[in-house]
Amino acid sequence: MELVVGRVAKSHGVRGELVVEVRTDEPEARFAPGVRLRGRLPRAAEVREFTVESARQHSGRLLVFLSGVTDRTAADALRGMLFVVDSADLPPSEDPDEFYDHELEGLEVRLTDGTVVGSVREVLHSAAGELLEVRAADDGREILIPFVTAIVPTVSLAEGVIVIDPPEGLLDPE
Repeated sequence: MELVVGRVAKSHGVRGELVVEVRTDEPEARFAPGVRLRGRLPRAAEVREFTVESARQHSGRLLVFLSGVTDRTAADALRGMLFVVDSADLPPSEDPDEFYDHELEGLEVRLTDGTVVGSVREVLHSAAGELLEVRAADDGREILIPFVTAIVPTVSLAEGVIVIDPPEGLLDPE
């Protein structure tokens, strides 16, 4: 399974530098000089390979130079490109309370009393934190659950279950 670790937002300057939206917890490793990146444009089958020449933080954004991208025109052609890694190549997390998004997707969500709420469709990343997008088991509606310990006390990958203790009203259809 391919996991997105970054997305080219736009070019920066005239020498081919790219503004990359980071979608990984390890940007210093994923975008380090010499690292080979696999990238594909949205809805395209072709995967291209790039080598990172340099990366730096600038005004809260990651700026990246890739080998072979030497001017603004070449950089603009990469706008929207997704940098991906294969989930099989990822090391297991050393922290039992950290999870890759793909590990959570598809897990059954239950209340503390065992009542099935639904299953995780996607993990959403927002400025306010992570949210679990859950498809309700009873009517198929979308439920957004903040992925915080107070609401999600238990995640068991082995059992394929996430236990939630939602505050009053969180699961109400309105």
